[in-house]
Amino acid sequence: MAVNPTGQGLKRFLEAAPDEPVVMLNLLRFREGGEDSYERYLAHFGDCAREVGGEVIYYGDGDAALVAEDGQAWDAVLLVRYPTRRAFSEMVRNPRYQEGTHLRDEALVEAVLQPTTMRPLPTAEN
Repeated sequence: MAVNPTGQGLKRFLEAAPDEPVVMLNLLRFREGGEDSYERYLAHFGDCAREVGGEVIYYGDGDAALVAEDGQAWDAVLLVRYPTRRAFSEMVRNPRYQEGTHLRDEALVEAVLQPTTMRPLPTAEN
């Protein structure tokens, strides 16, 4: 199961629009007892994200899915806003950030890391 981005994936992510703001959606499935390790990772990660202008905008527990196939429910969700894709890439390459990634690896059995781009909400025509 996937947990970490690959070099090729990061390259495509950055090439798509390096100076575009991005919100990273993290869907997280913990190993048995992995929540504690992930909390330690988040403390470390938060400092590194702030250094590049990143901001955690939501972290919460998953609940029973209302619409999903078996096995599609997630233990937790994390949303992080970055001023640009380049900022995210800089953070991931930072050796100080890399020192704490083992905590994430120890915590997770599976993850989705999905870049998202803001869309304007449609308005109803009168």
